[in-house]
Amino acid sequence: MAQMNMIQALNSAQDNLLAKDPNVIIFGEDVGYFGGVFRVTAGLQEKYGKQRVFDSPISEGGIIATALGMGVNGLRPVVEIQFSDYIYPAFDQIASELAKLRYRSNGMFSAPVTIRTPCGGGIRGGQTHSQSPEAIFTHVAGLKVVMPSNPYDAKGLLIAAIEDDDPVVFFEPKRLYNGPFDGDPHQAAIGWNTHPKGEVPEDYYSLEIGKAEVVRPGNALTIVTYGTMVHVAEAAVKAAGIDAEIIDLRTLLPLDIDTIAESVNKTGRCVVVHEATRTSGFGAELSAQIQESCFWRLEAPIERVTGWDTPYPHAMEWDYFPGQQRILDAVNKTLQGG
Repeated sequence: MAQMNMIQALNSAQDNLLAKDPNVIIFGEDVGYFGGVFRVTAGLQEKYGKQRVFDSPISEGGIIATALGMGVNGLRPVVEIQFSDYIYPAFDQIASELAKLRYRSNGMFSAPVTIRTPCGGGIRGGQTHSQSPEAIFTHVAGLKVVMPSNPYDAKGLLIAAIEDDDPVVFFEPKRLYNGPFDGDPHQAAIGWNTHPKGEVPEDYYSLEIGKAEVVRPGNALTIVTYGTMVHVAEAAVKAAGIDAEIIDLRTLLPLDIDTIAESVNKTGRCVVVHEATRTSGFGAELSAQIQESCFWRLEAPIERVTGWDTPYPHAMEWDYFPGQQRILDAVNKTLQGG
């Protein structure tokens, strides 16, 4: 196995599929010659040519509409929306066309389109480069929504997404791309793992979409989270010496409620953590489903730790970003309740 960070793992996944399947096409803003703003597609155009890896106009709606047409006609497009903050102009194409194609055609057509998009904050991007809109897409019937937290999962899940016959919105937490920033005084506050690389096979492999993973076993309570917050939660409970079980969702839609319920029924207590804003965030859906599945075993109310209901601030980024202390406050409240 090779040591890869998330950028390298995602690049490797696309490299594997371009080599394996001639119908795989990659396009988006600056993904060709430049290799993407975050270099996730670096070197792929040079290796596979401009007909298979190419730049698109600055039109998110046009990118998705083009990908839909390609998918209907037998291709497997992988498109990049440069920042998830830019995905909103494409929402109608995604929600009304892409996600509904199989249903409206009674199974005659499918839309094997993968939409890659960097999400979240922690890179000093301000309000227009730091949003986490994943909850909006979990509300759309016909989509699958994925957000990995580590390089191994990122490659395996992206390969599975590209090979899926239905559309997948694949969120990539940009704070996890390269790991810590040298000299960043906030590393300890967010609990970053100082080893951003992991062992990742260079060859083809895939992971099943729709399966969560217990990344840390425990008995005192369950923390349900995904993306960057997996690392923050791990650092928080490790520093405090709390016997918490941590579940990395990996896939938000479909949701692996069975794994979550098994854990919460065992521990009797639950904290839900995500970076996105609180109101109507995915944590609300998680809390509802956990309550429905585990009501008689819960010993305390479910707690949520989230971003604030404000635009993502630039100057106060680390006050917005849910850090270790906010997670521990919720954990302690849950442990003392009931």
